[in-house]
Amino acid sequence: MDPVVVARAVVEERHPAARAAFLGGSVLTEHRTPLSDLDIVVLLHGTPAPYRESLQYGDWPVELFVHTEESWHEFVDREIRKRRSPLLWMCADGELLFDVDGLGASVAAEARKLALAGPPAATVEEIEDFRYGITDLLDDLAGCTAQGERLFIATELARRTSELALALGGSWGGGGKWLARRLDDTAPGLNARLHHAVREALNGQSEALAGVVEDVLAPAGGRLWIGYRRSGTP
Repeated sequence: MDPVVVARAVVEERHPAARAAFLGGSVLTEHRTPLSDLDIVVLLHGTPAPYRESLQYGDWPVELFVHTEESWHEFVDREIRKRRSPLLWMCADGELLFDVDGLGASVAAEARKLALAGPPAATVEEIEDFRYGITDLLDDLAGCTAQGERLFIATELARRTSELALALGGSWGGGGKWLARRLDDTAPGLNARLHHAVREALNGQSEALAGVVEDVLAPAGGRLWIGYRRSGTP
C-alpha cells in the first residue's frame, strides 16, 4: 500500500484529534527498502505528548514521534545544538499528511528554514575533542595485535573521522545510514576511501586507514595528544 495512505490511517486511528502530522524518512525516497519503516511526526494540542513509540501497523513497522507545538521546538532546539536533528528533517523533507489549523504549514516552513541555515559551527573545543579521540584511536590501531580489537578500533575510527569531516564542512550530522548519506554530500569519495581502508585494516594492514584519517585531520590541525586538557565541573 501507499505509505502516505497508511501513515494517515495510523494517525487517524491513534490520534484522531491531532493538529497536524508528517511522514518522513527513507520510505519516501529512492533509498526505500523492504524493511523501511514509517517515521511519523504527530502534533497534538497537549497530552499524551511528548512521547516516542515503535509499533506495527499491518505489514508496516511504524515510529511515532508525538509532540505539542512547544515540545517540537524544544526538541529541535536541543538537537540543533548537537548539529544533528532527525526531528527537524522529518518535517523539512517530509510529506505533510494533514493540517487542521495551519500548524503543519508553519512547522514545515520553520523546519525548512532551519535546515537550510545549517547547524551551528563546531567550537574549537569540539574540534580538539575530535582530534584527541582520533589520535588515541590511531595509536591503538598502530599497536593492535588482536583481530577482535582491531575490528572495533577501525570501525570507531571510521565513524569519528566521518563526524569530524562533517563538522569541518559545517554540515548536519547523522547516525548509521544517515552518516553515510551526509558524508557523501559533504565529502564525496571519503566514504569509499574509508570503506576500502577499513577492510584492509581488518586484514592487518592499517596503513591505508591511517592515511585517510590523517588527511581528514590535517585541515583541523592534525593529531592532538600532548597538551590536551579538559576541566570537569566540581
